[in-house]
Amino acid sequence: MGEDVTEQAAQAIVGDGQAINSPEASKGGGGSPVKNKKESGAKALPKWEADARDRVRTAVRRYSKPLVDLVARDANEGDTRLLITDFLCEGLGYDKYEDLTTEYQVKGEFADYGIRIDKQLVAFIEVKRCSQKLNAKHLRQVQMYAVNEGVEWMILSNGQVWQVYHMTAGLPVVIDMALEVDLLSDASLAAKTDALFYLTKEAFKRRLIDDLWRARAATSPKSLAQVLLSDVVVEAVRKEVRRQTSYNADVTEIHRILREEVLRSEILA
Repeated sequence: MGEDVTEQAAQAIVGDGQAINSPEASKGGGGSPVKNKKESGAKALPKWEADARDRVRTAVRRYSKPLVDLVARDANEGDTRLLITDFLCEGLGYDKYEDLTTEYQVKGEFADYGIRIDKQLVAFIEVKRCSQKLNAKHLRQVQMYAVNEGVEWMILSNGQVWQVYHMTAGLPVVIDMALEVDLLSDASLAAKTDALFYLTKEAFKRRLIDDLWRARAATSPKSLAQVLLSDVVVEAVRKEVRRQTSYNADVTEIHRILREEVLRSEILA
């Protein structure tokens, strides 16, 4: 009975694969290169990208059931690492011996994984057991490794959820989340493939994730809050209030209301 339930859960997660061939998935770039441009009007993907996406898609399907099993039995961190290692290699294209280093020592502490591209350390991965929710404490842990080694990218994963953060050096350092994907969520296979594609060796080598990070950082709540509190926007709000109500509000008062009553305090911290 337990095996039947687990099997059904895994099938529900990966679906029947039809979504990746739908028009919506094609628009999202989740499928293989389009052969008939006249029919679709779409631009064919480069072969390396199509191959990488196909590999990720296959891995998401393949590892969904083992991941469901790990969560069901509350597997420990060691077992979670085994799955993550396989996924990094078979799904994301890293060579276990050339591109990955485990227990990377940083000032007496040990990062679970380091990722190397062309022999250069580019990211740290911190792994937690599959049933443990990722939190700010885990991020601070991997952030310490990144700061000490001058590494830009940090990845947290419990096998199910993958979170990717970028660190901008400075005083203080700036941490931005670039992406998050839950392999056991109701999101389509195409959506999961699109997100994880940025973590592949091919995409990382071409720094495609940099553009994703910049877009997320530019439209983050904190960035948008700064825009809303800028002199130009506050003045525009004052003019619109006057147009709608005939009341000529003071810009200082509008700024105060936006800052103290409209925007959430944690965004402005």
